[in-house]
Amino acid sequence: MWLGSSRQRGHCIPDGLRPKLASAAGKTAVGTTVEVTGRRAGVLEKTGGSGHSGGGVVVATSVDVRNQPLVDHVIRLGFACEQGSETDVLDRFVQAARRHHADIVVRITGDCPLVDPELVDECIRQFRSTGVDYFSNTQPPTFPDGLDIEVVTLTALERAMQESASAHDHEHVTPFIRESGIFRCGSMHNPTNLSSLRWTVDEPEDFEVISRVFEHFAPEIHFGWREVLALQRAEPQWFTPNRGLSRNQGSALGTGQKLWNRAKRVIPGGNMLLSKRAEMFLPEQWPAYFSKAKGCKVWDLDGNEYIDMSIMGIGTNTL
Repeated sequence: MWLGSSRQRGHCIPDGLRPKLASAAGKTAVGTTVEVTGRRAGVLEKTGGSGHSGGGVVVATSVDVRNQPLVDHVIRLGFACEQGSETDVLDRFVQAARRHHADIVVRITGDCPLVDPELVDECIRQFRSTGVDYFSNTQPPTFPDGLDIEVVTLTALERAMQESASAHDHEHVTPFIRESGIFRCGSMHNPTNLSSLRWTVDEPEDFEVISRVFEHFAPEIHFGWREVLALQRAEPQWFTPNRGLSRNQGSALGTGQKLWNRAKRVIPGGNMLLSKRAEMFLPEQWPAYFSKAKGCKVWDLDGNEYIDMSIMGIGTNTL
């Protein structure tokens, strides 16, 4: 869970994600998520302050100072909260797992507030019975977006950290494990492909949808994904605001594209200069921001080098 998100800054702050649910349950958003998931998955273990346990729920965030309210809040709730690298999330997971003596890591990201602990249980059971290094319910995706669960060994995470030099692999934690062919991987599939349904929280439109879900079930917090599915079938109009958003859109975008999308929410057109708007030339691909430029070459915020074969006046400019 990350408060320093360029997509939804502060989306894990108390009462931000689950406003009416949190109020009705007498808990905050983070507290509700970790307690419901942990207890029903059989892994809940309060540590008492900032102590360390041999298992249980751990909220892993970065050392960014914007995350301090989250850290303080989680510790007050009695759960463990670990801080690590801002950009190397893979290293953050490895260090947290080592500190808590965890040989197996269940990864649930902060943008999946509807994740069902019964699915977590089943993923853990199948992970253990198959003896794989990595198990998930997303390869390929057949469950709604927002029910994502990954179970992986610490050994696999450590090897990925050592052998992959890709910034993408280190930011998104498990791509090297899933794609290198080195590791034994397994996956759980839903009989009906529901991957087009979007129950995640990445954009303002997602908040609108998820808030309606929690308002409907409040004050009950122990509802499962099948109940949410039944709700969507009964009230489909509640789920339309985020229909146009793509699954895992964020992981496919570079740093510049994410920043550009954020800029467009506060600056009409993104930069107020019609001739400089990258999306007029190559939407979602043209590097809107440069880390440096020399001659006809530019480098984006992720360090990728490009040759500008257009008018050499698009994107970042000093006028």
